[in-house]
Amino acid sequence: MSNTTDGTKAKESTRNRPTVKHPSSQTEIESLGHEQPYEGQERNPDAPADIHEIKPRKRKSQWLEVWQRLIKNKAAIVGGILLLILIFSAIFADFIAPYAYDFQNPQFTRQAPSSDFWFGTDHLGRDVFSRVVYGSRISIQVGFIAVGIAMISGGILGSISGYYSGRIDNVIMRLMDVLLAIPGILLAISIAAALGPGLVNIMIAVGISSIPRYARIVRASVLSLRDQEFVEAAKAVGANDFRIITKYIIPNAMAPIIVQSTLGVAEAILSAAGLSFIGLGIQPPIPEWGAMLSQARTYLRDSPHMSIFPGLAIMFTIFALNLLGDGLRDALDPRLKG
Repeated sequence: MSNTTDGTKAKESTRNRPTVKHPSSQTEIESLGHEQPYEGQERNPDAPADIHEIKPRKRKSQWLEVWQRLIKNKAAIVGGILLLILIFSAIFADFIAPYAYDFQNPQFTRQAPSSDFWFGTDHLGRDVFSRVVYGSRISIQVGFIAVGIAMISGGILGSISGYYSGRIDNVIMRLMDVLLAIPGILLAISIAAALGPGLVNIMIAVGISSIPRYARIVRASVLSLRDQEFVEAAKAVGANDFRIITKYIIPNAMAPIIVQSTLGVAEAILSAAGLSFIGLGIQPPIPEWGAMLSQARTYLRDSPHMSIFPGLAIMFTIFALNLLGDGLRDALDPRLKG
């Protein structure tokens, strides 16, 4: 009798026991630790959080990180402010300058700086301040366009040379070596003398003399990137060489190009001033800082203000661009700092 009773109780306990469903997939196994609590039941604080409640942290953009590093560099900020002032004066020269750059007043030749003429006047009675302000237009124009010519031409040659290598690389790089063997200012003088004086010719001369530098920088960047996995993946999906170079390689090689371009603008402005100083650049009466220095050297002892202010304009412009270029270099590649 007792055995029958025990068997009956065992069957009832088995019948009342909750059925345990074994997980049949990896998803169900992972979901066991993330079940929602029953109504009125509090969540165990030690239990793992629901995976859907964890929001992935957004990664900062590379250029945002570069900008944040750049604004922490006080020297770069000073250079950027000075450059903005120069660009602002070039754009709004007609409103800033009190006189036209070619306005002559023979009664006030070689006047010292005063309230009427902030930077004094030159040997023809022209306001030096107005000519310095208008001269910023020429310097900015020559600097950026000359660098644009060098960067585009050198970028194309460097990309082709670095990507294809072999015989094409040897031919292009030997040509660049020949140009690099000639000092940049002498090469610019030769080209300017062959083309003749003028604004367009000075841009071409300064731009061509800077091509080898950009070609070598781009070639080095392309050589380091062409065997990367993302380039191999682009080749695997059938992208042609032009698309690979322009869409995948060049955007990833922009950091050294940007730094060199910033410093190159300073060198281009200085080269243009040198060409104008020796008479191969901008011709009078168009104001250009180098040409103003050339005209003022005759009166350096009696009227030093004619040379001081154009020289200061060149100095502060080169100084601002160098500060900004160094800051960009440190921001784009912090390993180069110091």
